[in-house]
Amino acid sequence: MADTHHVLLISFTDAARCRAAFEEAATLPGIRQAAVLERSADGLLDVPENHVRGAGVPTVGGGLVGGLLGLLGGPIGVLLGSAAGATLANAAENRQILEDGAGLIVLSSRVEDGASMLVVDLHESSQEPADELARRHGGTLRRLSAKELTAEVEAAERAAEEHGPRDTGGV
Repeated sequence: MADTHHVLLISFTDAARCRAAFEEAATLPGIRQAAVLERSADGLLDVPENHVRGAGVPTVGGGLVGGLLGLLGGPIGVLLGSAAGATLANAAENRQILEDGAGLIVLSSRVEDGASMLVVDLHESSQEPADELARRHGGTLRRLSAKELTAEVEAAERAAEEHGPRDTGGV
């Protein structure tokens, strides 16, 4: 099987099983990120667990590169270069976090009241490790291609833009 970018949706009726699966998901080959979505019996959504592989690395790397470039300007150049590099890299990282959050918002509608869902974003060269994880923890697995999820998020964003902010009548 060729390496494919998938978003795995593993549904659980038991939150403890979902969290145990989350702990193991961090070791799946090709993982980019994972999150647990839980919906209470009265419909409140919570994201108690999340993992992003390499979080913070771009910000630190940007700071180092900026500092190295700043060597040309002396000690002040290193300070300013480090700050500028870290700031630019952090802005890019924050943009990615916002995009990923939009994906979780769209997927949250698939979590039933009183249930949990493990969402895993990964590049798979074999489906077996994730299939085995879901089986071992009693979850129901569904795969979406990353392109499918992106299309769903873009459609939701377009719909939100079309409807715009609503007048709440001063409430």
